[in-house]
Amino acid sequence: MAKAKPQVKLHSYGIYNKWDSDAKALPQVSRFTTQVEAQIDVEFGLIIKIKKAKGQKVRYCIYHPNIPDEDGEVMAPFDGEEYIRSNDWDFYLGDTIWAPISNKLGTWRMTIELAGEIIAEKSFELYQESPGDPAQFFRKRGM
Repeated sequence: MAKAKPQVKLHSYGIYNKWDSDAKALPQVSRFTTQVEAQIDVEFGLIIKIKKAKGQKVRYCIYHPNIPDEDGEVMAPFDGEEYIRSNDWDFYLGDTIWAPISNKLGTWRMTIELAGEIIAEKSFELYQESPGDPAQFFRKRGM
């Protein structure tokens, strides 16, 4: 009998409340968006639901906008693997902003792969509001 194909659904994306990686509960979305105002400790990302894939591995990757490390070298994308622990599994992939904010601005792309195929992908545009910037007037209103 053929094995059932995994079912994947993008559950939520955007800005989340503070996430405790040691807790079982995933963070709660506070605003669905791909436009994120860069502030210290702002939590953003996505949650997917995967069914019928227990025991398989997902590979995740967060591509940052050329953030330098302490030595001034551009940091490699943040990536890793995680085993799917149940047949109805939720997975949060996210990041947060740390000081200095100025080098974190730009596009952050997050991908999740299963069996070599991208099953979820979302890009977030991190911006810093500057006083009197007319674009911010419209961005705050979802335009």
